[in-house]
Amino acid sequence: MKKRTRQLVVGIMAAIILLTAVFLPLPQYIEGPGEAFNLAKIVKLPNHPDKHKGKFLLTSVGIAQARPLTYLYAKLNPHYSIESSESVTDGQNEEEYDKVQNFYMRSSIGEAIYTAYKHAGKKVDRKYRGIYVLNIQKKSKFYGHIKVGDVVSKIDGHRFKNSDGFVNYVKKHKLGDKVTVQFSRGKKHYQVTKPLIKIAKNRAGIGITLTDDVRVHTKIPIKVNPGEVGGPSGGLMFSLQIYSQLTGKNLRKSRVVAGTGTINSDGYVGEIGGIDKKIITAKRAGAKIFLAPYVKPTKTILKYEPDGKTNYQVAKETAKKYAPNMKVVPVSTFGEAVKYLENN
Repeated sequence: MKKRTRQLVVGIMAAIILLTAVFLPLPQYIEGPGEAFNLAKIVKLPNHPDKHKGKFLLTSVGIAQARPLTYLYAKLNPHYSIESSESVTDGQNEEEYDKVQNFYMRSSIGEAIYTAYKHAGKKVDRKYRGIYVLNIQKKSKFYGHIKVGDVVSKIDGHRFKNSDGFVNYVKKHKLGDKVTVQFSRGKKHYQVTKPLIKIAKNRAGIGITLTDDVRVHTKIPIKVNPGEVGGPSGGLMFSLQIYSQLTGKNLRKSRVVAGTGTINSDGYVGEIGGIDKKIITAKRAGAKIFLAPYVKPTKTILKYEPDGKTNYQVAKETAKKYAPNMKVVPVSTFGEAVKYLENN
């Protein structure tokens, strides 16, 4: 082989190896610190501007399908982790996964609006639409008919006030019993009748993972545009930004305040995943305070997970090691977060 030909072959092989390292998708995902967003630029309340100094930050976890090069980088970097595809997507395809994450974000914003308006003494209502389908088992007789993102409004003509009503109704039926499910997909409405399958010992069901689909309506108009960020973990921070604009209260006091946690209609803060990565995100964005969910472990949880750690414990340990100048504050409710910011 001539020298020039040999060099060409070596060059082509090197290029193939490099392209493989950069672009070959692996069956894992890489999670790491993401971006921090100034919520004053996301929340728009007419006649209720954000006039105070400082920022409320929405922190995110960066996630991407692994490539050989990023896999190696994650192995060597303590701020990154390698997660299985199943644990990240729950077996869903990209379209289904995006639908669920967008729903979680929309729902999170709705609950944040409701919490903030209620605590501010402003008019707000919640309207229950039905069951939002998060997933459907392939063995379900409804598979292929009902899809992720559909909203179930009735079963056998019965409408309920929450998902518990739907679940309890189906529980009364036996394996093989047929039920008629009415649901919507966008603006179109459908109806399908199929038999129930076995979903647990001595229990029949449709075979779907579900949650409540609730829409919030306010007298004072509000627009919240999170962009491409998905998931439910921004609830607490959304509610603080909205509340401070509605009331005009200076909660930040010129500080950069980051945090995370879901929020429900009663104002309780729930735990989330990847809080260690969010601490790093917050540090990079200049946050001096981080509000971390604290849910006291039950005796059952302590029994099965004696070494398990709360979000607050993980956040505090991460900050102590990588962000020692950041104050990590445990919060269990929206009220606790407001009280801390007002008094400190």
